[in-house]
Amino acid sequence: MVDLYAPTSPYDSGFLDTGDGNRVYYEQLGNPEGKPALFVHGGPGAGAPRRPTRAWDPECYRVIRFDQRNCGRSTPHASDPAADMSLNTTQHLIDDMERLRELLGIERWLLDGVSWGGTLVLAYAQQHPERVSEIVIQAAMFADRSGVDWLYRGAGRFRPEAWDRFRDGVPEDERDGDLLAAYARLMEDPDPAVREKAAATWLAWEDAVIADEPNGVPGLYGNREVDARIAFVRICAHFLSNDAWLEDGQLLRDAPKLAGIPGVVVHGRHDMSCPVQAPWELAKAWPDAQLHIIEDSGHAGSEAMHQASRTAIEEFKNR
Repeated sequence: MVDLYAPTSPYDSGFLDTGDGNRVYYEQLGNPEGKPALFVHGGPGAGAPRRPTRAWDPECYRVIRFDQRNCGRSTPHASDPAADMSLNTTQHLIDDMERLRELLGIERWLLDGVSWGGTLVLAYAQQHPERVSEIVIQAAMFADRSGVDWLYRGAGRFRPEAWDRFRDGVPEDERDGDLLAAYARLMEDPDPAVREKAAATWLAWEDAVIADEPNGVPGLYGNREVDARIAFVRICAHFLSNDAWLEDGQLLRDAPKLAGIPGVVVHGRHDMSCPVQAPWELAKAWPDAQLHIIEDSGHAGSEAMHQASRTAIEEFKNR
């Protein structure tokens, strides 16, 4: 067992100016001289945790957390209709990570990604493998077409009444088409009531998908402040209706580029949002990856999943 460390709060914070009107919030925790590690949050659009960290040894690690574009404390916030979403793509986020690494004077860092953060970690590492020392991924969400189609259509087989409500949240003439694109259009509507209703309906579906998972957390997605809900759904719909600007199957195809980078992938057996097949295929294609399938966990995680992730972080700290 890996015991949790005493709560560690940030010793430094600031904003990365991207040069295109966006400012990306970041903070550092732990030992300024320690091993650099970047935590990459999910969503897209969930924002980084605001609570102190307890998973990282504060004597050994220099932990960096950041809010991806348009969410959390980064500006402009996606809840503001004036925020230009065309400046928020997967490549923009990869470039932000590189700018942040350079700003902080880091040569290589461990990457720790959760859910969508796993997709972003893989995309970054496949572009910049020389900048990555190790990778830890939890509850990987692959933004490929089959995974997205499962989450927003296929999973409706288990919750047909909830999926009908999700489908009916868009105009009637769009219900048999691209639902994510329809939601993306609703989230650009100038009427705040339209945006709030669409966001609530989207998040109700996300909550319904994980409702029957072991250790599921009621209201995991919907229990946010209004602005955070709107930003989350606006960014999610924007990314996923555009295939996250990744070629279908790209992350699996390019997994051999990760050769030489030790990795640990932790995934719940009962993950209803992101079935375990994708991380299984990734682990087979990534020469240096270990896959841990957690039997009592879904996408929301469990103590066993957190423990497996902490163990990987602990084992990598002195590498």
